[in-house]
Amino acid sequence: MPPVRVLIVDDSAVTRKVVSQLLAADPEIVVAGTAADGIQALSKIPEVKPDLVTLDIEMPGMDGLETLVEIRKLYPKLPVIMFSALTERGGTATLNALARGASDYVTKPAQSGNSELSRERVREELIRKIKSLCGARVPGPRPGSMPAFAPSQPQGRIDVVAIGTSTGGPNALTALLPQFAADFPVPIVIVQHMPALFTRLLADRLNVLARLHVQEGKEGQKLQPGEVWIAPGDYHMTVSREGADFVLGINQNPQENSCRPAVDVLFRSVAQSYGANVLAVILTGMGSDGTRGSEAIRKAGGDVIVQDEASSVVWGMPGNIVAAHLTDRIYPLDCIGPEVVRRVSMRRSLASAARP
Repeated sequence: MPPVRVLIVDDSAVTRKVVSQLLAADPEIVVAGTAADGIQALSKIPEVKPDLVTLDIEMPGMDGLETLVEIRKLYPKLPVIMFSALTERGGTATLNALARGASDYVTKPAQSGNSELSRERVREELIRKIKSLCGARVPGPRPGSMPAFAPSQPQGRIDVVAIGTSTGGPNALTALLPQFAADFPVPIVIVQHMPALFTRLLADRLNVLARLHVQEGKEGQKLQPGEVWIAPGDYHMTVSREGADFVLGINQNPQENSCRPAVDVLFRSVAQSYGANVLAVILTGMGSDGTRGSEAIRKAGGDVIVQDEASSVVWGMPGNIVAAHLTDRIYPLDCIGPEVVRRVSMRRSLASAARP
């Protein structure tokens, strides 16, 4: 397989040099070219024919967002990774970029503290995302198809919906959550791989778009129907049972799957707290986070459904669930909302009818 060709777009000559050096160390990646602004980038794309573009958000003249819009018009399938600052302004701009079609983002190295450690973090994250977005796609099962094992018949009602997602997740959640009515009968808990600050901004944005109340997770918060809680960046989120209540916990225990928050942590806790009364949803995302947590949910008798490959930005997390035979159904993104509503309503109606 030929190396991945990357075009680096940044108005800073220092940043272009640093990113070029970081990528040059990997034999599977080659820097096809660099550009100092958006106009130069648009002229270079047909010349160097990159497989992927890294694009700084803040540039003079045509900024990253404007450049991204033009790239999407001309090259709708060309992967674009945005470089953003780890600030409130940078987080807002990142969410705007993702909404305009950016494939993913990487936060810039810190200007203070351990710069070498910060650069290494960026190198690992950037290379991993480049390879994931440009990797060979392996055909997966058809939407709605069943993997090798037959799922157990539903026993009890669904009392919580747990969602795990990563790359492509903000847009997937933006499409999914507005499909739920304000009187949705159970709480929803979510892990979206994002740094601190970004998760709050995402929760605020989703709260405006959805009819449900969307917030960042808080220690000791009791779960209520019609509420959505997103794990805060750099913190694991858990659910525990306290008498008749289900309560959120927030901690900074070690990373799992190189992630904090981790989907596995949340999913294990809901399996332990709710038993069989869980519906888990794995949306688009890179890596394998959520596989072990889904196994715990299935062992407890809960349901697991996943997003299909065609509608995913990266089919890593859902694909790993399918490969492990831990899901009973695969759905396109636009079918997941109605399916969640159907399962929650049906299972709760059946449970109510079964009561003496």
